[in-house]
Amino acid sequence: MSAVAPTVEAVVDAAGGHVRTLMASLEERLAELAAGHGELLARHGGDTIAAGGKRLRPLVVFVAAGELPDDGGLGLIRAAAAVELVHSATLVHDDVLDAADLRRGRPTVVASAGRAMATATGDLLFSRAFAELARNGRRDEVRALSTASTALARGELLQRTDAFDMDVTVERYLRRCELKTAALFEAACELGAREGGADEASVGELAGFGRRIGLAFQLLDDVLDVSGAPERTGKRRGADLLDGTITLPLILARQRSGDLAGLDLREIADAAEGESVCDAIEATGALEDARRVALEMVAEARAALPPLSTAQLRALHLIAAGVVDRYA
Repeated sequence: MSAVAPTVEAVVDAAGGHVRTLMASLEERLAELAAGHGELLARHGGDTIAAGGKRLRPLVVFVAAGELPDDGGLGLIRAAAAVELVHSATLVHDDVLDAADLRRGRPTVVASAGRAMATATGDLLFSRAFAELARNGRRDEVRALSTASTALARGELLQRTDAFDMDVTVERYLRRCELKTAALFEAACELGAREGGADEASVGELAGFGRRIGLAFQLLDDVLDVSGAPERTGKRRGADLLDGTITLPLILARQRSGDLAGLDLREIADAAEGESVCDAIEATGALEDARRVALEMVAEARAALPPLSTAQLRALHLIAAGVVDRYA
C-alpha cells in the first residue's frame, strides 16, 4: 500500500464528513463516465480509473472548496471528476509513448489491448473530462482545466525533446515539472476554490499552494525512481534512466561524480545496469539534496495559504504532509 494512503484518510477526517460523502459520490460518477461508448472502451476506461491510486487530486478539489456549497456539491463532484479523468488520460497516453508494460503493478492498456485502443481510451477520458466540467456552466473553470491540459502536453513535449540530453539544467527540469505535474494540482486547487466561492485573492493563493505541492510531488517521485522498491512504486527501479528522462537526482549527482559526469544514458544496457547507476547516484548524496528542495517547496506552500477555517487548514497541511510521506 502506498505511504500516502493513511494520510488521505486523515485528510478526509480533518476536512469533515461532507468530504467523505463527496469522495464516495465521485467514485460513482467516475464509473458512470467511463461507460456509454462501447464495451471495450468502457472496460479499459473503467480499469484505468479503478487503478487510479488514492484520488489525491480530486481530494485537493474538495478540500480547497472548504464548506459544502449550496448546490450540495454537484459542481464540486463534476470538477473533481474532470481533474481525475484528465490525470487518468495522461497516464494512458504516457504509457503509449513509453510502451510501458505496467502501471502501479498492473498491465497497462497499451500492453493488454494495443496502441490504438490505448490511444482511444485516453482520448475518451480527456473528452469526458471537459464534457463533465462544462456542465457547471463556468468559463473560468473550463479555462483553468484547459490551461492545465495544455501545460501537460507542453511538459510531455519538453520531456521528449530533452530525452538523453545530459546538459539539461536544474531550471529546465523544474520548468518541465511545473508543466507535467504541478499544473494539474494548481488547477485542482483553483477549481475547488472557485466552486467554494472564494474571492480572487484566495483563489490565487490556493492555486499557488497546489503548484508548489505538485512540484514537490514530482521531485519526490523522481527520488523514488532511483531509490524505491518495485513492489512499492509499481515499476522497476531506474525506469526513468532507461527511458532517457533526466531528473534532479541525476543532474545533482553528475555535478559530484566524475564517473556520472561522463555517463551516457543510451549506454545503459538493461535494468540491472540501470540499478547500478541508481546506486551510484544515491552514493553521491543527491537524493537527500533533491528531497531537501522538495521539503522547502512544501514549507513555502504551507506558508502561503490564505486565512481559512481551522478544519480546512488542517486538511491542507495534511495533504502537504502526505506528499512528503511518499518518500518516507
